[in-house]
Amino acid sequence: MRLTTKGRYAVTAMLDLAFHSQSNPVTLTDIATRQTISLSYLEQLFARLRKAGMVKGVRGPGGGYTLSRSARDINIADIIEAVDEPVDSTKCGGKANCHNDEPCLTHDLWMGLSEQIRAYLKEISLGQLLERDFVSDVAKRQSKQIEHVIEMQPRQEKRIA
Repeated sequence: MRLTTKGRYAVTAMLDLAFHSQSNPVTLTDIATRQTISLSYLEQLFARLRKAGMVKGVRGPGGGYTLSRSARDINIADIIEAVDEPVDSTKCGGKANCHNDEPCLTHDLWMGLSEQIRAYLKEISLGQLLERDFVSDVAKRQSKQIEHVIEMQPRQEKRIA
């Protein structure tokens, strides 16, 4: 099963957004900092997520992004597909041309696995993930770590000056 960085980062960023945007919009800079994802890469992912109708931008002071619908209505498979990431376990990308332009001996096996993975990810929503204690604990820990880094920056700047 190939799930590249694009799909993993999209799911991670969407879960971060779902957790932190419950009261206010979240900036991509905040997500990038908490999740150690390149801001420019997040901008590309969010352009696709916005086009797919999963997020909406809020302009102005205090702006950022929010989910465009309930976290319960956004499943993981749709996030992955929104960033053009196929859920595919085949060598041929599902084209059935894996062996001399014909299906290989195990093509149906890998297609079946892809369908099982896709079905599994379709059944899991961001809302369900938000209900998991582990997700909440990690998100809170990441927020505290970032706050600590921000608090330390002025002290370091004073030492340099």
